[in-house]
Amino acid sequence: MTRDVELQCRCGNVHGWLRDASPAAVNRVVCYCDDCQAFLHHLGRADLLDEHGGSDIVQVAPAAISFDRGSEHIAALRLTPKAIYRWYAGCCKTPLGNTATPRLPFVGIVTELFQRAPGARPLDEVFGAPRGRVFGKFAVGEPPPGSVRPSVRFIARTVGKLLGWKLRGAAWPHPFFDRESGEPKYPVAALSTAEREALRPLCGPRAARA
Repeated sequence: MTRDVELQCRCGNVHGWLRDASPAAVNRVVCYCDDCQAFLHHLGRADLLDEHGGSDIVQVAPAAISFDRGSEHIAALRLTPKAIYRWYAGCCKTPLGNTATPRLPFVGIVTELFQRAPGARPLDEVFGAPRGRVFGKFAVGEPPPGSVRPSVRFIARTVGKLLGWKLRGAAWPHPFFDRESGEPKYPVAALSTAEREALRPLCGPRAARA
């Protein structure tokens, strides 16, 4: 069964929808990469990381996502000038979605965005349990089982989703990029080298914890 699911930032200023959500329509994964950790530390939202530094992410087709309120608060951060775009709500530092360029049709959404809306349903009920755990070599402490080497089945599912979304034209409309120009709709900034280096001690197997 599919359903439309509300998206809402922590303070409620940014609101939107994920259309036709179901376990079959999305790809849910826990990512332990140090870039995901660094991004949330930079936002001051390390509370969204699990005990091993993992981010619970639902990957969806861009066309399935739309925002109907609060677009003036949307911005993006790139950890380096050529890194992926990490969109967030500037009003309350809630992550909104990770994307590459529109040529790679996916948006990876930290599940916090689904849990703030009124009447939010359990994540496993809407999206199913995570199908994979990736980049475990960057996990805080001991890597969780199955996270260092993703399964062939998980890789095949991910590739299949991306190809399917591209062939079905689900890259557009895109919630973060303008179709005519291919450029971002919202402000984008990149961390300086010094800012990125300052985050390194907080991330990875030897992360310092308060």
